[in-house]
Amino acid sequence: MSPTLEPIHRLAQGVRTHGPALLAGMPDPHDELMSLVWGPRFDREHALGLVARQPEVAAHTLPALLAAADHFDALHAGAQGRLRRLIVRHRALLGVGEGGAEPSTGWANT
Repeated sequence: MSPTLEPIHRLAQGVRTHGPALLAGMPDPHDELMSLVWGPRFDREHALGLVARQPEVAAHTLPALLAAADHFDALHAGAQGRLRRLIVRHRALLGVGEGGAEPSTGWANT
């Protein structure tokens, strides 16, 4: 894998692993994920709010989430933008419209 894409791939793997638990029950998981990475720094406050909704999985997801936050913050602006575009692309590939529900298997299958 290209050294340029490896950091993004690592973050995507984390979303595939922990996203279903972290984003369970959210009306639009892509919007939630995008809100975490919208700015130049990972939105840790919003992430902690998502974890607080799911205390039964917090011990498992919180360390990975904080590591992902540090990893995202270390990406240069171009890589951060690419990650955001991948989230938008994933949403389009699943055919999730504005405010539409996402298939529960969508995160794990792509």
